[in-house]
Amino acid sequence: MARPQSPDYDKRRDAIVAAAAHLYSRRGFQGASVSDLASACGTSKSLIYHYFPSKDDILYEVMAAHLDALVDAADDAMQAGNAEDRLRALTHAFMRLYVGAQDSHKVLLNELDNLPADRRAEVVAKQRRIISVVETLVREIRPDTNPITLPLTMLFFGMINWTHTWFKAKGPVGEEELADLAVDLMLNGLNRLQAS
Repeated sequence: MARPQSPDYDKRRDAIVAAAAHLYSRRGFQGASVSDLASACGTSKSLIYHYFPSKDDILYEVMAAHLDALVDAADDAMQAGNAEDRLRALTHAFMRLYVGAQDSHKVLLNELDNLPADRRAEVVAKQRRIISVVETLVREIRPDTNPITLPLTMLFFGMINWTHTWFKAKGPVGEEELADLAVDLMLNGLNRLQAS
C-alpha cells in the first residue's frame, strides 16, 4: 500500500522550489548541490529526493512553475478589451510576476541549457506560447508590420525580461508605473513605425 501524502505536501514542495530558485540564481545550477539545497531548506537530502526524483527535476520545476504562472497571466490578459488593452494587462501581470519571482526568472534565463533535452523542449514550448501571445497582439495593433512582427515582439520582451537585474521595488518607479512605461514605449513606437 502506498504511503499517504502529508497534508502539507504541496507547501513543502513549493518551499523546496523557492529555495532552489534562490540558490540556483546565486550560485548557478552546477554550483549548487542537492546537499546545499537540503541545507538551505533545513532538511535532509533524502527528504528532497522524496519530493523530486533528481536534481534535474528540481530545476525543471523552478522553470515550469514560473512559466505556468506567466502562461496563465497571458491567457487572462487576452480577455481584456482591444489589443492595446490586452498588451497593457499582460505587461502589468508579467511585471507583478517578475517582481515576485526574480530568482525563478533569473534561473529561467540562465540555466535552460542544464536541462535534459526533453525537459528543455517543454520549457521552450511554454516560452514560445508566451511569445506567440505578444506576437498576436503586435500583429493586431499594426498588421502592416507583419514581416517584422517577431523582431518587434522580441524587442518588447527585451524591455521587460531583464528588469530582474536592476529593478528595485522601493526605487523611484514602481512595478505598475514601469509596466505602463514599457507599454507606452511599445505602443508609441508601433504607432510611429514606418510600415515596410
